[in-house]
Amino acid sequence: MTELPAIVLVGPPAAGKSTVGALLAGRLGVKFCDVDNVIEAQQNRPVTEIFAELGEPAFRSLELDATLAALESGGVVALGGGAVTNARLRAALAGHPVIWLRATVHEAVRRVGASTTRPLLSGDVAGNWRRLVNERAPYYEQVATIVVDTAGRSPAKVAAQITSQLTTQGLR
Repeated sequence: MTELPAIVLVGPPAAGKSTVGALLAGRLGVKFCDVDNVIEAQQNRPVTEIFAELGEPAFRSLELDATLAALESGGVVALGGGAVTNARLRAALAGHPVIWLRATVHEAVRRVGASTTRPLLSGDVAGNWRRLVNERAPYYEQVATIVVDTAGRSPAKVAAQITSQLTTQGLR
């Protein structure tokens, strides 16, 4: 593992993990890894196709492997919204600063729009988003060392708040 543990962003789809993660990495001068992007590159196809062709369990297995490698590499790591449902992955997050980005359903629906890149939100985006958040919130809470609300705030302001909190807590 690197000298400093990876900083991990968790939260529901469209909470801003990828956008905030890239900004946060830039502020800290470290590399950024979006686990979904890593999986897409490894599989040479989008997450939606992986879900459709292999199913969610196979995707979660790929996600675990990619996440464990990303944690070892350090920097800022953005996890997919459902990564925390895996008990082994949750255990691997111990010792890492984990930031739970919380969003509102209104913000998430606005951000997702008509996107087809989020397979678990297809159809009733708002209803599916609420269901996922309700199912996953206990996991986010379990792993989070910092909680940040993103609604109505720019990604830059969210990244600045996280940087400040990491510094205050002696994590950077």
